[in-house]
Amino acid sequence: MIRQANTVDIPRLTALLHQVNKVHHHLRPDLFKPDTTKYSEQELETLLGDESKPIFVYDDGEVHGYAFCQITEVKDDRLLQDRKSLYIDDLCVDESARGKHIGSALFEYVRTYAKSIGCQAVTLNVWAGNDAAMQFYQSKGMRPQKTGMEMELNRKE
Repeated sequence: MIRQANTVDIPRLTALLHQVNKVHHHLRPDLFKPDTTKYSEQELETLLGDESKPIFVYDDGEVHGYAFCQITEVKDDRLLQDRKSLYIDDLCVDESARGKHIGSALFEYVRTYAKSIGCQAVTLNVWAGNDAAMQFYQSKGMRPQKTGMEMELNRKE
């Protein structure tokens, strides 16, 4: 049911990317433009050929979810310990298929994949206000690593 994505999946990936953007735009319309995606079809095609950025899809005859990942590695850094990790850039389950444990299956697949390639950690970012995502990842054993903060300077108080 979970496999590496290929070019045939691009239209479905694009549709799911629209769903993710809708969530982000709703949370932060000051940052995210409406009705767009993070990647174009050409960029998706390039990503699909990049072994350091695997994309996994949940496919039971139709793609109902994906996990965009990036393998990152720190080596011989002056400050940081050597560490290989898998960053989940994006994980999405089609809104019509939620509640069927597809997100859990994708997350577990990514975790197992990361271990199999020698990663010490799986990392990701969650936007403030996306409480459902935060609860989901915490239920999988993830915990905060760091907190990004901002101060809006053009905001009228």
